[in-house]
Amino acid sequence: MTKVVYEIVEHDGGWAYKFNKVFSETYPTHAAAHAAAERAAAEQRVPGNTEEIQFEDSKGKWHEETARGSDRPSTEVVDKS
Repeated sequence: MTKVVYEIVEHDGGWAYKFNKVFSETYPTHAAAHAAAERAAAEQRVPGNTEEIQFEDSKGKWHEETARGSDRPSTEVVDKS
């Protein structure tokens, strides 16, 4: 199972959460960034519909696969400040 960890960090004069070197929008307070990260983490755990998807890989090759709606990551919010 994939694990998504959102880190709360200082960013651009305020606070943000990040995952995989990608930052959220900037929030004015640590508490606001933390609350937003908790909402994002909760949304990641919500199951969806099983669907057929198509995607192109980094080498330009197209793939088809079934994305199971129940295949959701585990999530965590951590404070690195």
